[in-house]
Amino acid sequence: PAPGMESLPEAVLIRILASIPAVDLVLVCRLVCCQWKNLVDGAALWILKCQQEGLTRAESDAENWQNFYFLSKKRKNLIKNPCGEEDLEHWGEVENGGDGWKIEELPGDFGKEFPSEEVRKYFVTSYEWCRKAQVIDLTAEGYWEELMDTTQPKIMVRDWYAGRRDAGCLYELSVKLLSENEDVLAEYKSETVTIPQDNDANWTEISHTFSNYGPGVRFVRFEHGGQDTLFWKGWYGVRVTNSSVTVEP
Repeated sequence: PAPGMESLPEAVLIRILASIPAVDLVLVCRLVCCQWKNLVDGAALWILKCQQEGLTRAESDAENWQNFYFLSKKRKNLIKNPCGEEDLEHWGEVENGGDGWKIEELPGDFGKEFPSEEVRKYFVTSYEWCRKAQVIDLTAEGYWEELMDTTQPKIMVRDWYAGRRDAGCLYELSVKLLSENEDVLAEYKSETVTIPQDNDANWTEISHTFSNYGPGVRFVRFEHGGQDTLFWKGWYGVRVTNSSVTVEP
């Protein structure tokens, strides 16, 4: 009989396996034999796949290359409708103080353009507190339980806020990591940011990274909001846009 694949040098077999889609490697190829299982579970195959697809990291950071590959390929903003392109779609637990939330086009009255041209709209608050939230189901987004419990990849949260030059305003951000039963396992809460009247209307980024948060995280609850400080009827409060939650490789 002709020699089988088991007779191939391991380096050659790794190159062949690296051409196979990652999901098939884990769900199919890993079950073929002990040799293939060891290769799929090892680092060399996934280092090669990362190199082939331009996914880079420092060797000193390497712990689980398979997880790094999947997290890199899956990386995206988990916040839906972050810039108001779909009105208030996907935002829940909405508190509409004053005249409530409104979506406006950038730069808006007495405002400035956003640093990225891709962002064209923002949400704006009124003369009483306006808040809105999203709850992200990590399992539904493809982040499996063993990954979240064992690897505990970093969860990065970002938000952007600005005032308008002719009005002062307040801004707050609150993010919670929740268990399956919605118990709070980790929490970040910003200070109440006060923007004075006659400010420069520049957009400011706020961010926080969750790490080493322990097992059990299944949901991320993102909430932000604010109001103006002059109590003017209409929409003179803080402006927010381009919110993001990402699970980092």
